Order: sequence, then C-alpha cells, then structure tokens
Amino acid sequence: MGDFIVLGIILTIVFLAGFKVYKDKKNGIKCSGCAHAKSCASESCDSNTSSKSKMIIL
Repeated sequence: MGDFIVLGIILTIVFLAGFKVYKDKKNGIKCSGCAHAKSCASESCDSNTSSKSKMIIL
C-alpha cells in the first residue's frame, strides 16, 4: 500500500512540473526557471540553439 502512495506522489510531482512548463511555453516564456524569463538576454534561454554546444564539462 505504501508503494502506491509513493508512486502517486511522484506521478503528481512529475505531472505538475510538466503542466507548469506547458503553461509557461503557452504564455511565451522561454525559460520557465529563469527569473527574467520573458526578457532574458542570455543565449541559454534561446530555444533554437542546440543544448549539446552549451554543455559544461568539468
């Protein structure tokens, strides 16, 4: 029974996170986690660029 509760909580968190991203993209926000999402000047917020070229390797 405890497994179903944990699974339900995890699925709820994933659904709500996906819904927030969907809602933000619908409202024209490029980066949903960025504080300056609508007026972000950073290239990392540009959805047209490849994420492979921006990976930081330590």
